[in-house]
Amino acid sequence: MVVIGIVGAGEWGTSLADVVARRGKPALLWSDSAEIAKEINEKHTNERHLPGVALAPPVRATADLGELAAAAQLLLLAVRSPRVEATVRALGDVVSGRHVVVHAIGSQTHAGRVSELVRRETPVKRVGVVAGPALAKDLRAGRPCAIVAASPFEGVTALVRQAVEATPILRVYRSSDLTGVELASALTGAYTVAFGLADGIGLGTGPRAVLLCRALAEAARLGVASGGRERTFSGLAGLGNLVVRASSEDSDDYQLGFKLGKGETPARRETEGTRAAQALVPQARALGVRAPILEGLTAVVEGGVAVRDAVTRLMESHAEEE
Repeated sequence: MVVIGIVGAGEWGTSLADVVARRGKPALLWSDSAEIAKEINEKHTNERHLPGVALAPPVRATADLGELAAAAQLLLLAVRSPRVEATVRALGDVVSGRHVVVHAIGSQTHAGRVSELVRRETPVKRVGVVAGPALAKDLRAGRPCAIVAASPFEGVTALVRQAVEATPILRVYRSSDLTGVELASALTGAYTVAFGLADGIGLGTGPRAVLLCRALAEAARLGVASGGRERTFSGLAGLGNLVVRASSEDSDDYQLGFKLGKGETPARRETEGTRAAQALVPQARALGVRAPILEGLTAVVEGGVAVRDAVTRLMESHAEEE
């Protein structure tokens, strides 16, 4: 039986491990906190992220990456994007060519896509990504969820499905479009901030629908120019993910956008979505891709443009492609 090692004991990683374990599949969590690992092993809970939630006893945890790599061939990265580079480099010291690494990072680093980082900093060549509208709270509640696992290696997606699919709660779909799914996942976070902005200023249902269509068209333009497939952006990792996250008021991305739209000045303006936007704007420019939503969002977050001015410019801009 495939053991999955989840690198990151945050809310999503812990919830996924619990779902997998409740279906009788082995799951090992890594946390950089020995205290959290001990709490999971002794009390079957991760109170820091899941207050009052009891984890299935088969969920085990460790604070030792070497132990994780020794126990699991399949490793899933589920840490926040600012920690990705350091975590991947640390993994490079304990993994080998036998390992498979997939990630669930909903952003893109300034150093490039996470799969490229893994290939560059570790001996691992079989890489992939998982993305889609599977929220941690839905996994915990046992609601039907789905993700897409993407990799150019068919064996990688088959391994992910074998390790984590837990029907009827979690279904895994497969794709070979690694570039497209990675970009769709990152762009979803960025556009979720934009939807928070739109709701914060009370844009309304009709303009919100226009924003959704424009965002998907922009994502597809950038994705295709980067080597992805257009249809990926209307699938689970793109449209599916965006519909769920843009309607989730407990999302950090949505909340930041909503507060900015209300005229508030949050002390912290950095989320997975804003980091993705800031990393992808230069990429769009380098490829000659028009990306007014990403550019407008970045200008608002960085404080250079007022929210209403940015939204007005966006809605009035010529968009022949859409």
